[in-house]
Amino acid sequence: MYRIDKTSNNVIKLEERLFKELKIREREHLQEWIAKNPEMLGEELLIIQKEYDGFNDTNERLDLLALDKDGGLVIIENKLDDTGRNVVWQALKYASYCSTLTTNQIIKIFQEYLAKSGTEADAKESILEFLERDEEELLLNRGDQRMIFVANNYRKEVTSTVLWLLNHDIQVQCFRAVPYSMGDEMFLQVEQIIPLPETKEFMIDAKEKEKEEKDISKTVEESEARLIKFWGLLKNDLKTHKIDFLDRVSAKPHYSLGFWKGNGKFAFCIGRNTFRVELYFSNDPNKILIDGMSKYKNDIDDKYNGHIVWERLENKKASRIKFEMTTTEVGQLEGRFSDEVYWPTLIEWYRVAMNNFYETVYPYWEKVQKELA
Repeated sequence: MYRIDKTSNNVIKLEERLFKELKIREREHLQEWIAKNPEMLGEELLIIQKEYDGFNDTNERLDLLALDKDGGLVIIENKLDDTGRNVVWQALKYASYCSTLTTNQIIKIFQEYLAKSGTEADAKESILEFLERDEEELLLNRGDQRMIFVANNYRKEVTSTVLWLLNHDIQVQCFRAVPYSMGDEMFLQVEQIIPLPETKEFMIDAKEKEKEEKDISKTVEESEARLIKFWGLLKNDLKTHKIDFLDRVSAKPHYSLGFWKGNGKFAFCIGRNTFRVELYFSNDPNKILIDGMSKYKNDIDDKYNGHIVWERLENKKASRIKFEMTTTEVGQLEGRFSDEVYWPTLIEWYRVAMNNFYETVYPYWEKVQKELA
């Protein structure tokens, strides 16, 4: 890894180190960094417990337990300079222990974690917000559990076993964490090494096909099919009106669908009580992006008669700017996304709302990106 020095138009090589040399500890440091920044593992994860030991007849404890955006459980095992020989066996045991956890048990586990960390948030509401689902569609841990390993060095017996598991459709990923130093500064690089990122999408597609063939909950199955159908109709409507927002985006069973512009995502969102379009900053912990946009708040608000909502989302990494459907409009749709008779009206609202929102907001967002570059 190199540090770029613009002054000298050169690069300076950083010194690769071992965690033990830097006196970095597994639980006190690496585990905490992952818990506070789970996006370093390449996706949105919700950490719901750490050092979890709630298994029957055993004192074993897993490092981190998380939920992914599909509501599946993710077991995260982190080591430092060496994985050891038994890390895969440990994780497999934890995955088997977690396989029987029900939705209510998972909510309870997360509530205990929030309480221990001094957070007064409601676990169920936090999960619903993270998954962007309605309460009646909340079904957690309905598929196979996933495993993620984080370490500096992987022994051959570990990588051999992981590759074998992958070939047998067990979802497992390995990330290499490497510390670097330069003077008193320390740096951390985390990159996925198994499976290689370029093969990950193919493997996910294969796994999703397998999931489709399983007998899953009828409510969830119908909901996912409904979402894919709705987003497909919206994509067709936009294309008919020569609007290319979703041309490169596939319809997926999620409650939001959008397209990226730099570090911001313009998205069509189906909320629990309303519908909205938004500019969403998923990684804005210091609120630099939302504050940069706030300089132009008056100009943007004027064009929308004050109906734009600015959410800094304090104590969260994300922030957003959104435009929601009015109460009157929601009332006309009766809030019934499940009834397809309302879809043409909803699709038309989304098209007009996003087109106006994008044309108003994007020029300022483009300006802010240049200012922050």
